[in-house]
Amino acid sequence: MDKLNHSEVINLLIQLCVMLSLGRLMAELARKFKQPAVVGEILAGIILGPTILGNFTPEIFEMLFPTSGASAVVLDGFIQVAVVLLLFIAGLEVDLHIVWQQGKQALYVSLVSLIVPFVAGFIVTWFFPEIFNYTDHSKQLVFAMFIGTVMAITALPVVARVLMDLDVFKTRMGMLIIASAMIIDLVGWIIFTIILNMMGSNSESLSLSKTIWISVGFTVLMLTVGKGLINKVLPWINKRLAWPGGLLSLSLAICFLGAAFTEYIGIHSIFGAFIIGVALGDSKHLSERAKEIIHQFINNIFAPLFFISIGLGIDFISAFNLQIILVLLVLAFIFKVLGATLGARMGGLSKYESMAVGFGMNTHGTLEVILGAIALNEGLITDEIFVAILVMVVVTIIASAPLMKYCLKFVPTKN
Repeated sequence: MDKLNHSEVINLLIQLCVMLSLGRLMAELARKFKQPAVVGEILAGIILGPTILGNFTPEIFEMLFPTSGASAVVLDGFIQVAVVLLLFIAGLEVDLHIVWQQGKQALYVSLVSLIVPFVAGFIVTWFFPEIFNYTDHSKQLVFAMFIGTVMAITALPVVARVLMDLDVFKTRMGMLIIASAMIIDLVGWIIFTIILNMMGSNSESLSLSKTIWISVGFTVLMLTVGKGLINKVLPWINKRLAWPGGLLSLSLAICFLGAAFTEYIGIHSIFGAFIIGVALGDSKHLSERAKEIIHQFINNIFAPLFFISIGLGIDFISAFNLQIILVLLVLAFIFKVLGATLGARMGGLSKYESMAVGFGMNTHGTLEVILGAIALNEGLITDEIFVAILVMVVVTIIASAPLMKYCLKFVPTKN
């Protein structure tokens, strides 16, 4: 079996040291400006990547982050594990009880705010691919579905943080936004699983109908039978094994097993990790303290590695395309906001409450970045489109809080 040689071990350890150190520094800087840590971590990747370090000191960049060799392969392995774990904790945040409590209102908001931007993104991309400089007509359908999905998804972790900062998390409107974002997460990742299958990168990929049935079947099975098994096993783990070590290790073991299963049957590993996270997070035997430990472990070690790695393979200056960026921003700020606002109005909310919901649901973030990174890796999109997605994510994160705050000025404080 091949092993890392002496210099490759040193290089790998220095890579991890530099990435985690600068990632933490930039994350703290982002927090100073009241932005999520992910914004700072992406900026750290841009600094360490070909955009800045590669342009000013290319020899240091090539020495620190070689594109070939054993250390590059091992680092890529770390990144793949990080993506799986990120989707696992995204699933942990989906509280199905909140979804049921919000009922019809959450269904209205989630479905309309999913359908309107998806259709808008699909139509623009399908009929005007030249706007995106997209020339691969063989993948035009998949590409149109991809852009529609990016427009439709709401970043649950980011919007939750925004609601907490505005002190409206526990209000009726706050719970409605959270429940709607959870539904969109579930539906959105089923759609993305179908898109991954349609990319055809895997020679053993399933037919589209089989992918849909297996995705839905796996989701239903895990959220019923699987959740029941987890509820029976967790009390034994909490009682018999060392806490929190036993819970942490076995939770991640189940996550990796679910990810491996979906990868094996031809569905991307991240889908399995996400659904396992939903099933585990919805268990009454998983305490908030246990969730927080899992979150802290993943968010502070693995998450920075993924978000920093984004900037290591792209020159953001050469890939910056203002036209594509403006198209995505217009789609997001018109159709995503419009869809969520209409859904909230249909659910009985007032005009300004509905507008606040619209701007809140337009918060994009981690999932879109992961989706884009996978699509870039699979050759579905170009560097220009990926950079445009990142810019759209950052702009919507920065804009959501002040726009919601403005709308809430006109809402009575009885909530």
